[in-house]
Amino acid sequence: PWLEHAGGFVGIFQSTKKLVLSEQAGRGRALEFLRKNAANGISVANLLAGLSSILCSVNRQYQYSCWLLLLGFLLDLADGAVARQLDACSALGAKLDDFADFTTFGLGTALLLQPQGVLGGLLSLAYVLAVFARLCFFSSGIPFTYRGLPCPYASALLASTFLLSGGHVALLRVAAAAMTLFMADCGCYPHDRVLESQLWKKLVYAGGKDGDEPLGMVAQGRESRWPRILPLTGVVAVLLAPTAVAAVYCLAWATSYIVFPFALWSCKA
Repeated sequence: PWLEHAGGFVGIFQSTKKLVLSEQAGRGRALEFLRKNAANGISVANLLAGLSSILCSVNRQYQYSCWLLLLGFLLDLADGAVARQLDACSALGAKLDDFADFTTFGLGTALLLQPQGVLGGLLSLAYVLAVFARLCFFSSGIPFTYRGLPCPYASALLASTFLLSGGHVALLRVAAAAMTLFMADCGCYPHDRVLESQLWKKLVYAGGKDGDEPLGMVAQGRESRWPRILPLTGVVAVLLAPTAVAAVYCLAWATSYIVFPFALWSCKA
């Protein structure tokens, strides 16, 4: 009888071992799937933000559209960093990122211009074509350098301008015309790897808590005697701050990249 009991215990042990191993293998496959598709999930979220922005603009809910465009701006900066950190770059991810960018920063942003009439329609078409050309011919042949203004910054500038001006159509169209020229231009801009760069750039993106040093002091590695009253920034500003504060922050961020691209935003800055 004791042999039968021993055989039963061995059988139970082997069944338990197989179950544990299968669970570990399944968990490993799930983690590997998440690693390979985390960045793709962020790109899909960017795409959904762009599609939702288009629906909001069609229903003339432009403020919601602007917030969704700013959310897409933050998501676009994150997906590439996540893909590189997880070693999950792929052809599918690159295509998905381009499609999401065209939807959000091309079509979604162009609808903010309220294309009514011939001139408004032509400007919107020109803007969308500039985004399309920018995505097709972004490579400059120079390491860590884009050719033409990256469309997420043009979109962030226009969305912030809309929020601050209350949707002033003439001002928006002037800004859109300027952004179209910047995107179509052959000028060079640095890769915007803010999440893979200096601490102060990460703070610009993610935000710092009360008590962080001023960004200029952080960049220079010096302590500050300023009172520790800095407001929350970055993602926190977009999601939690009042409309005017978030819009001014994103406008300053986009403008600094456009005006001082290599002085502030290059990998060596």
